[in-house]
Amino acid sequence: MSVTVRPTPTSGVLPVMAKVSASSSLTISAAPDKVLAALSDYETVRPRILPEQYRDFAVVEGGQGDGTVARWVLQATEKRSRNVLATVSVSGATITEKDANSSMVTTYLVSPSGSGSSVTTTTEWTGAGGVGGFFEKTFAPLGLKKIQAQLLQNLSRQVE
Repeated sequence: MSVTVRPTPTSGVLPVMAKVSASSSLTISAAPDKVLAALSDYETVRPRILPEQYRDFAVVEGGQGDGTVARWVLQATEKRSRNVLATVSVSGATITEKDANSSMVTTYLVSPSGSGSSVTTTTEWTGAGGVGGFFEKTFAPLGLKKIQAQLLQNLSRQVE
């Protein structure tokens, strides 16, 4: 006698994970190389330009550009925080921070714009599925865009 065990079917529908994205841009009156150097400086410039939603920022390894590892707590809302351990890569005019603790990836793209620079930052992650995912995809980018805009304003003041 043989027994075959088969998984019991559930609803047949797997939860769909939503890609969540927030992006902000700012034109800055500083040369692209100066802006890129400032954004890549995790030792001195980053702590100065981070908005209050970033707590406990620390450089774990490196500190200047490619290969830097930094950690911080991003307090997105009063009840929602994320422990970030970011590894930095720099390729041309793009800085990428990949979080080891989640699917979150943040990029900074610095481009020439007139006599200055255009800086665009984009943060993406795989959000929750279902109703919670709907709300996350709808509301999280709004709050994150405000945080991004403040960081870019602080960067502008730092390099201009």
